[in-house]
Amino acid sequence: MHSPRRSFGLPLALVSAFCFGGSGVAAKPLIEAGLSPLQVVWIRMAGSALVLLPVAIRHRDLPRRQPWLLLGFGLLGVTLVQVSYFFAISRIPVAIAMLLEYLGPSLLLGYVRFVQRRPVTRAAAFGALTATVGLALVVEVWTGLGGLDPIGVLFGLGAAVSQVGYFVISEKAGRSASAAPKDRIDPIALSAFGLLIGALVITPLAQPWTLPWHVLGGDATMNSTRVPAIALALWMVLISTVVAYLTGVTSVSRLSAPVASVIAFLEAIWATVLSWVLLGEHLATPQLLGGALVLIGAFIAQTSRPSEPSTPVVVSTPTGAPDNASAGTQADPAPSASTPH
Repeated sequence: MHSPRRSFGLPLALVSAFCFGGSGVAAKPLIEAGLSPLQVVWIRMAGSALVLLPVAIRHRDLPRRQPWLLLGFGLLGVTLVQVSYFFAISRIPVAIAMLLEYLGPSLLLGYVRFVQRRPVTRAAAFGALTATVGLALVVEVWTGLGGLDPIGVLFGLGAAVSQVGYFVISEKAGRSASAAPKDRIDPIALSAFGLLIGALVITPLAQPWTLPWHVLGGDATMNSTRVPAIALALWMVLISTVVAYLTGVTSVSRLSAPVASVIAFLEAIWATVLSWVLLGEHLATPQLLGGALVLIGAFIAQTSRPSEPSTPVVVSTPTGAPDNASAGTQADPAPSASTPH
C-alpha cells in the first residue's frame, strides 16, 4: 500500500511537469519581441520572488540554519538552469533545448560514479548510452548539428548539468523531514529563497533599469498570432515558476529525486507539443526519434541508479506512522538494475 505522503507526491509531480513545460513557449516570444534572455529570466525570478516573499519572511531563520544549501539551490537549481535554458531557446527550438536539458539523469549517473565513487549498473550505463545516441539524432551530428546554433546547444547542455544540482539539492532538503524540528526545511521556503537568491544574483547581469518595459505593454507573436506580452509574462511567473517550483520541490521531498525526475520527463513531451502547436517549431523525423531515445535512455538511467547509502531514516506520515518506503534499509533498485557494472 502506498503511503499518503507518496500518493500525494505523484499528482504534484505531474502538475510540476505540466507547468515547467510551458515556460519556454511563453519566454521565447518575449525574447523575439525585444527582451534579452537575461531580462526574461530576471522578470521570471524577480516576479516569482515577490509573490513568494511572505513565505521567505515567515521562514526568515532558514538562511542562518542552512546557508550553503540555500545558496546551492539558488545558484544551481534556479539561476543556472533558467539562464542556460533561456539562452538555449533564444538560439535553438524549444523542444531541442528541453531534450538537451533532459540528459540530466544520465549526467547524474556520472555524479554517482565519479563524485560519489559508487558502482553504476549495466542497465544504467545502457540507459546513458541510449540517451547519448538520442542526442546525436536530436542535433543531427551527421549534418554538422543540422544547422543548429552550437552555442545554443552548449547552453542546452549547461541546463542539463544544472538540472543535476536541482534534483540532488532538492532531495537533500527533502530528507530534512526526518530531522529535528529546528533542522527541517520547508520545500516551499526552499523555493522562495531559491528564487530570491536567483533574482539577486541575476539583477546586476540583467540590468533591469535598462529593460524596455514598453515591450510588456505591447504584443508578442506566437506563430503569426498576436498575444499580449504581459499575459505571457504572467504565465511565466505565476504558472511556469511559482506553481511549478512549489509542486516540483514538494514532490521531490515526497517521492525522492529519482522518482520525481522520471515523472518530470513529461515536461519534455509537453514542451515539444506546445512548441509545435503554438510556435510552429516542427522537428524532423530523426529528431523525434532521437528525442524518444533521450527520454527512454534517461528513464533507464534514472530508475537504475543505485540508492544512496545512508543511515536508516524514518519519515513520519500525516498519521504519525513511519513511511516504509523511506524507512529502515536502502530502497531496492529496479529489477533491471540488480547487476552492478
